[in-house]
Amino acid sequence: MTEIYLNRLDNSEGIYKELASKLGAEGITDKEKLSGWLLSREEPKEYRLYISDEDIPNETIDEVTRVFSECEKNDNMIKTEVYTDEFLNLIDDKARMTRQVKPRSLVHRDGDLHPTVHIWLIKRKDMGIYVLLQKRAAGKRINPDCYDVSAAGHVSQGGEFRSAAVRELHEELGIDIPRGKLELIGLRRNLYTDGDIKDNEMSAVYICRENINTDELLLDSEEVSEVCWAEIDEMLSVMKNGGFKNCISLEELAMIKKAVF
Repeated sequence: MTEIYLNRLDNSEGIYKELASKLGAEGITDKEKLSGWLLSREEPKEYRLYISDEDIPNETIDEVTRVFSECEKNDNMIKTEVYTDEFLNLIDDKARMTRQVKPRSLVHRDGDLHPTVHIWLIKRKDMGIYVLLQKRAAGKRINPDCYDVSAAGHVSQGGEFRSAAVRELHEELGIDIPRGKLELIGLRRNLYTDGDIKDNEMSAVYICRENINTDELLLDSEEVSEVCWAEIDEMLSVMKNGGFKNCISLEELAMIKKAVF
């Protein structure tokens, strides 16, 4: 199976460069050469095309997918599958964002290091530090029905951490927090494996001290089933006794306490 990444943010030259690289044919620079190369293969070939999920037109990608479809109709040895997926920038071994992009599903399959954001909504009350927990929806592939960080998500290709944090708060909780209200308290490496999923993340961890009324939140039902406030020390005690199902990082709770005191 040959996996090809068709990026809607690329121009025609970049897209055909990806095709030439993955197909091992330097001369593929337009649709005629692509079609001729595909039909000239004598052995059976399977192709999987991953198209990035940006809602923008890209005529070259439309052109390429038509070529694969037409060649498949004309040659029963050619099999093509087409998927739409979020593309992510990868991170190098020095924790730097790279220009290399890859479909999210393949990033999780192969365990590539990639950027994410964790945002903790916090408040002080009666000498305690309270954090807002979300309960992950039952339909989530990773850690369903677990209590987790207030909001979290991936940094899409071409994005940056803080903007992704603002976006995730809006998408998951329905609140709009200005960028300047998010305090970066550190980066944390996290590796989670479950069956065929290898989720290898570098997370930018933020806290937000805004006064949030949970009754006014608009939860994304596909992501979040409910939210609640929890005092950190009380929660740590319950976690040590296995009192509730969660995927909360003890390291991040320690980071929050250090940043607040």
